[in-house]
Amino acid sequence: MLERFPSVISGLVPQASSYAAGMDGLFTLILISVGIWFIASEVIFFWLIFRFRKKEGVPGQYIAGEKPSEKKWITYPHLAVLVFDVFIVIGAVRVWYDIKQDLPPAERTVRVIGQQWAWTFVHPGPDGELDTADDISKVNELHVEVDRLHHYKLESKDVLHNFSVPVFRLKQDAIPGRVITGWFTPTLTGEFDVQCAEICGIGHGLMGARIFIETAEQHAAWMAENTNPLQLAAQTSSSSEGR
Repeated sequence: MLERFPSVISGLVPQASSYAAGMDGLFTLILISVGIWFIASEVIFFWLIFRFRKKEGVPGQYIAGEKPSEKKWITYPHLAVLVFDVFIVIGAVRVWYDIKQDLPPAERTVRVIGQQWAWTFVHPGPDGELDTADDISKVNELHVEVDRLHHYKLESKDVLHNFSVPVFRLKQDAIPGRVITGWFTPTLTGEFDVQCAEICGIGHGLMGARIFIETAEQHAAWMAENTNPLQLAAQTSSSSEGR
């Protein structure tokens, strides 16, 4: 439902994940709901100032707001605002569930490690499995494949960091001593920003990285270029011995 809302953000930051449109729709819903009441309250506020401005020979009146005829001007708008709040809460819970609570099965898993003040990304190698001999580690470079569901294993080596990918509409705290699993499915190829969105020390503003969303062919070529032949041979030998 929220995906159908026109996005006021995508003109500035592209939507590059499967749930980005839902997040943008939620922001649009909040903007409209809050904006309607903001404009209405400001128009009424300035109209009242103009309508009941001080006039010569007219004494001021003190209104306590205790009469039912006076209270309704507060009660009715209050109830209407609550109705709008219900729609916002429903939309927020749906988006939260999709991004944070629902964890679809992974097609590929990457490890994301934050530390002062850089990101280390560990990619699975040709075997497609993380934490094996052919893993590919990169500093400040995350390479993923478009239209493939990825899990990320997020951790921190020192202090609180926050893994933020604006085009995914993704933000997740990295907490020392914990490994947090999340997911994303890229839907747009290209090179985009990765940020730390948690103040983590004097170098926080420099803790930027890049995510490269590639086609299957581009990702295979990058993987072949960055796989160490000795690691690949060791992995092949280990697999043969296991059989």
